Amino acid sequence: MLPLTKEGIYPGLPVYAEVPRRSHQLGLRHVLLTLLAASATAYVLLGSLYRPNEFEVYTCGSPSCARNPAFLVKAKHGAVASENELCSDIGVKTLKKGGNAVDAAISTTLCIGVTNMFSSGIGGGGFMTVRLPPLQSNLSSISSSKVMTIDFREVAPAASREKMYVGQSDKARWGGLAVGVPGELRGLKKAHELWGKLKWSDLVRPNAELAKGWKVSKELERRIEMFATPMHNLPEWKAIFAPNGCLLREGDIISRTALSRTLETIASEGPDAFYEGPIAESILARIRGTGGIMTQDDLSNYEVKVQPALEGTYRGRKIYTTHAPTSGPVLLHMLNLLEKYEDFAADGRTSLNVHRLIEIIKYPNFMERADAKHIDEIPTKAYADYIFPNITDGFTHSPEYYNPVYDVPTDHGTSHSSVLDKDGMAVAITSTVNLIFGSMVLDPVTGVILNDESAGPTQFCKDNYPQPGKRPLSSMTPTIVEDEAGDFSIAVGASGGSRIFPAVFQVLANLEWGLDASAAVEYGRVHDQLFPTFVDVDNVYPSEIVEDLKNRGHNITSTYMQGLVCL
Repeated sequence: MLPLTKEGIYPGLPVYAEVPRRSHQLGLRHVLLTLLAASATAYVLLGSLYRPNEFEVYTCGSPSCARNPAFLVKAKHGAVASENELCSDIGVKTLKKGGNAVDAAISTTLCIGVTNMFSSGIGGGGFMTVRLPPLQSNLSSISSSKVMTIDFREVAPAASREKMYVGQSDKARWGGLAVGVPGELRGLKKAHELWGKLKWSDLVRPNAELAKGWKVSKELERRIEMFATPMHNLPEWKAIFAPNGCLLREGDIISRTALSRTLETIASEGPDAFYEGPIAESILARIRGTGGIMTQDDLSNYEVKVQPALEGTYRGRKIYTTHAPTSGPVLLHMLNLLEKYEDFAADGRTSLNVHRLIEIIKYPNFMERADAKHIDEIPTKAYADYIFPNITDGFTHSPEYYNPVYDVPTDHGTSHSSVLDKDGMAVAITSTVNLIFGSMVLDPVTGVILNDESAGPTQFCKDNYPQPGKRPLSSMTPTIVEDEAGDFSIAVGASGGSRIFPAVFQVLANLEWGLDASAAVEYGRVHDQLFPTFVDVDNVYPSEIVEDLKNRGHNITSTYMQGLVCL
C-alpha cells in the first residue's frame, strides 16, 4: 500500500475520492441505469452494449438521441442488459445454451467483476430480485408469479466496533480495515442452487477464460487515469494496469491471470473455495497485512438472506423490490407520493411536475432509513399520506424544512444488470465494491479486489455505524414491475451511489409520461440530495422549465448526462 500523507490520504487518489462530500463536476453523467422491459417479446435498449446481428435494431426516438444514440433491440427468446458488451454477450450465450435468467445473471455478473473491476467483483456484494413465472404443467397450475430477493451485501467483521474509525476516517475508505466480508459468490451460488439450470462450472469458466485477456474499454481507461498515481506506484496494481510502465489505454490488452486462476478454482470446486482454503487464506493475509481485522470465521460464517420481495403498488401495477438495507422501501415511498398527483400522467413534463419530482426526491434522502424501528413504515401508503401535505407546489424550501437526519455522501462504483428469459423469468441484480476500486486492496495471489463497504456506515447517522455482522445501508434498488394483469413488465436498476433510486424513480415517471423505452431511460434527469444545496438538472431540459424551477426557489446547476443506459 502507498503510505498515507499527514492528512490521512493516499497520495495520488482523485479529489472526489479524498473528500466524499465534496461537489464535483461528474454530476449526473455517470449514473448508469439498466432497465429491461417486455410485452409479448423482450425489448432491450443498448447504447454501446450487446447488439447481436439476429436481433432487429431500431434507432431510438429520444429527444436527446443525437447526443447519446441508443437502440431498441427486439428479441423473442430473452435479453441481457449490462454495462459491458462482453458481459451482455456472455449472458446471451448462457441463454442460448439453455440457461435461464438466473444462469445468465450469474455469468453476466461474474463477467462485470472481471472487466469492470472498478465497480464490482467477487470481493464485493450486492442484491438481486428474481421473478419466478407462473407454473403451467399437466400436474399443476400456479397462475401467479413469485418474486424473491437475495441479499448478499457485505457484512462488518465480528471484531468491528462502532467507533473504530474515530480520528482515522480515511481507514474506512482505503486499506484492510475498510473491507467488509464479501458476499457476491455466496449470493450467486444461492440463486443457482434455488433456480439455476446449467452447471455452475459452465457459468464461471467463460469468465475465467476472459480474465486471461481482453481489450480495455473507454470507461476502464478513464477509471485507470483517475487513479494514475497508485496504478504506477503500487506493484500489484502496476502489474495489471501499467505492466510496461505506461497506463493501459482503450484498445490495449489487459490480463488478470491471477483472477483467472481463482475463477477456474471456483468453477471446479464451487464458491466455498473462496471462503475456505488457500484462496481464503491468501485474501485474509492481504487484508490483515493492510490493517484489517477480518478472520477465517468471518468468511466461513457469511450467510445470504433469501426472502419474498418487498411489494408495493403504483396505479394498479405491482412493484417488487429489495428490503432494507437497500433503498427499495424508499423507491416505494416515492412512488406512493407520486401516485397522489392524479394529473401527473396527463399533464406530462411540465415545470410543475418536474418541481414535484424534485420535492419527492428530497424527502427520502434524509429519512431515518437505517433505523429499524421506522423502516417498515416508509413504503406504506399511510406514510405517504403523512408526508404528502408537506410538499408545496408553489416553492421549494431550505434543507431544514425536510428534517435532515444525516448528510448523504457522494459514493460511486456499482453495476447493474437485468435479464429476461423466454419463460418470463426475470432478474434485476446490482453488485458493488462501493467506492471505485473498492478499498484499493488487491491480493496479488488471487487477483481479488476487496470492497470498502465500511466506508458506508461511517458516513451516515449513528444507526448505521459499524457493528459485528451488520450490513451497511445501500442506495441499490434492483426492481421488477408487473402490469395490472400480473404479467412481467420491467426489470430495472442503476448504479451511481446516492443517485440510484432517484434515477430508477424518474425512469418509471418517464414511462408514465408516455415516453418509449429508449427515451424513458435516455432522457436527462434531475437530482437533489439537499447537501450540497443545489439541484442537478441535465442540460436537455428546456430553458423555460429551468427558469420556472429557479422562480420556485431552486438553486440550479446544469450538467451533461452521458449515462450508459439499457432498456
